[in-house]
Amino acid sequence: MKTGLAIAAAATAAAVAVHAADYEYELPKLADARATGGLWLSRIETNRLVTLKTDFEKCELARIPNFRNAAARKLGTFRGIPFDDSDVYKVVEGAAYSLATHPDEKLEKYVDELIGLFAAAQEADGYLYTARTLGFGHTGMMGGERWSNLAHSHELYNIGHLYEAAVAWFEATGKRNLLDVAVKSANLVDRTFGPEEGKRKDTSGHEEIELGLCRLYRATGEKRYLDLAKFLLEMRGRGRQPHELRVFAQSGDLADGTALGAPGSYCQNHLPVTQQREAVGHAVRAAYLYCGMADVAALDGNADYIKSIDAIWENVVSRKLHLSGSVGARRDGEAFGANYELPNETAYLETCAGIGNALWNIRMFMLHGDAKYVDILERALYNGIISGVSLGGDEFFYPNPLASKGGYGRSAWFSCSCCPVNVVRFIPQVPQFAYAKRGDSAYVNLFLDSEAKLALKCGDVKLAQKTGYPWSGDVEISVTPPKDGAEFTLNVRIPGWCVGRPVPSDLYVQTRPGSLADFSVSVNGRAFKVRPAKGYCPIARRWRAGDRVEVKMAMPVRRIRAHAAVEADRGRLAVERGPVLYCAEGADNGGVVLGKAVAADAPFAVSECNVLGNVYPALTAPATAALRFGSRIRTEPATLTLIPYFAWCHRGAGEMQTWLPEVADAACAKVMDRVSASHCFVNDSVEAVVDGVLPASSCDTSIPRLTFWPRKGTEEWVERAFDAACAAKGVEVYWFSDKRQNGRCRPPASWKVQYRVDDSSPWIDAAEGCPVEEDRFSEVDFPSPVKAKALRLVMALRPEFSAGILEWRVKW
Repeated sequence: MKTGLAIAAAATAAAVAVHAADYEYELPKLADARATGGLWLSRIETNRLVTLKTDFEKCELARIPNFRNAAARKLGTFRGIPFDDSDVYKVVEGAAYSLATHPDEKLEKYVDELIGLFAAAQEADGYLYTARTLGFGHTGMMGGERWSNLAHSHELYNIGHLYEAAVAWFEATGKRNLLDVAVKSANLVDRTFGPEEGKRKDTSGHEEIELGLCRLYRATGEKRYLDLAKFLLEMRGRGRQPHELRVFAQSGDLADGTALGAPGSYCQNHLPVTQQREAVGHAVRAAYLYCGMADVAALDGNADYIKSIDAIWENVVSRKLHLSGSVGARRDGEAFGANYELPNETAYLETCAGIGNALWNIRMFMLHGDAKYVDILERALYNGIISGVSLGGDEFFYPNPLASKGGYGRSAWFSCSCCPVNVVRFIPQVPQFAYAKRGDSAYVNLFLDSEAKLALKCGDVKLAQKTGYPWSGDVEISVTPPKDGAEFTLNVRIPGWCVGRPVPSDLYVQTRPGSLADFSVSVNGRAFKVRPAKGYCPIARRWRAGDRVEVKMAMPVRRIRAHAAVEADRGRLAVERGPVLYCAEGADNGGVVLGKAVAADAPFAVSECNVLGNVYPALTAPATAALRFGSRIRTEPATLTLIPYFAWCHRGAGEMQTWLPEVADAACAKVMDRVSASHCFVNDSVEAVVDGVLPASSCDTSIPRLTFWPRKGTEEWVERAFDAACAAKGVEVYWFSDKRQNGRCRPPASWKVQYRVDDSSPWIDAAEGCPVEEDRFSEVDFPSPVKAKALRLVMALRPEFSAGILEWRVKW
């Protein structure tokens, strides 16, 4: 391994000499930064020992066989989804990062064997896409011939991940075997796409190859790879393939007047990249696009790209960022929504989107050297990313919602498993993100038990941190200069959460803001005057071996309020301590957290929680429970215990809330009605009809629902029983329809409302011939209020369709 690393270092140095221009702020090499203890060492070791092994085992079952069959040219044997190739590349990238700090001959030999399969599966001219090599038939995800359906084929997306894995493997081991496969592939793409006559003038529907090409350029010094990356970016929004692009229905408009659902907006192809100013479409694709733009801008100095991603970043952090640090509010299209559209229970927040956002923000720091980008990176790290993998390392979230009414749990794998394999390559990089350098300035970005070596102009500087962060705000940084008296500046990040700015905008604010008084620094035991510069405390001096910098950050419990335009969070506050977002989970609260309000000035006591043997600080506060029994609201005193959001859903799939009501009233009351139905499809929920989650349309598949599938042409019913008779004035029903998904559910042919006065009396018709409407509540008022112990909706289903209900409200 040492010889390999030396070879890789020499080759990389040669490539760097060819392209001196790059990011002004540099991260250390992976082998030069490592975690030494605390939360991140635990997560990195679990990733190395469990998640990496799990991902390879799962890929051996359903993805790696495609490479074996492609190597043998066994036509007709492809199984899975055409983009499954990329999953294997990402796990190989994760393995490379593991080997960079933990040599493992057995793992290295196994990956070498996989690389042999990749090389054998690659066609003679460099083409590598197992689905086509194996003769997989024409589907919505690939065209009949090469490059014929780039909007959905993932041909370029897959190999972008190949290029990233190849460079990671080369840098970790010094071996060119995977780099040679990547170069052969990139040369084919370069011969196929470009501005020259006879070449294709297209781009990929799923961005990724752009940043992969930039990494390949850095490793090889071949400028045509950088030129190709820029060409593929420049082709976006040029009208080359909007007819191929699937468009998801989205409400709202972009700031520049373009509809969110405009042709190409799903994959950021609605405008040339230099004209884009708002985040739109599929959140992961968008984040990878912004990463690619940042890379190209750094490598060729394109100011227009920087202007564009600066504006898009401002849009995200001001209007489209969830408090967990993740992005992508909508399930439909896994997409950004309109400005301030930040739901909780229905929030999609794909794990990959959190990772993409983090990768984008570390690049924004490398462009500008401002700590505000690291604030967003850190928020994503401690909340929206590590929530996506279980503490044991072998179960995962795909979406990461910020509320749950129960029933949502972790999975061992997914048919589309981009998230587990993205996690395995991301987590080992965290120690790199903790440090940076520029000239004779060193940067401490993240606080974690770790050590790093930074090659400054004055020589190699070694830094080591000891800290209990994120649970403690005390950090000790040991500094070892290249020689006593060496002069350089150590820049220590001043976290926004500490000084009263949880995000660098007015999207979220602390109700009792912190200030610079909550952040202090001493050098060798003597207080140091903090003079912030771009979010850092710069310490310029002549350093000696044994110098010690101590940082202290106050970590009180802080309440967070969202911007008034965020409808989902009005009248609610979130809870944070340090960089960690907290949530209330049913496991700590007798199974019930919904309907419990915590006053804005409620005191929180800090204790401990034990989640599968992992001990974290827990927070407990007095609360008030609001319960709805029919028309009556009952309030009663309660307590609420909160745990770190990333640790939820390890003790059962129960209720969870991050944004807690301030007042216990009818708006937040938990419905206690007993709900039953004549039938409910196994994947649906009877309780969904009273869960209070309002749909965006009848075709809203992002929220829980009740359907009678597969029953058609039958009479069905749904019933609500109350603890005492209540005076009901009417009902509102929001019908489900999946016609946009070409499904078989529609509103019923007709329906009526019945009631009964006690548990043994017959059902009496309260309203017949009720209106059937879509995309809105179908409302009916009773001729006069009825005293009901129970209400029942009776529906006649259409002969050719089943039916379903998204929400049922009673008018009291």
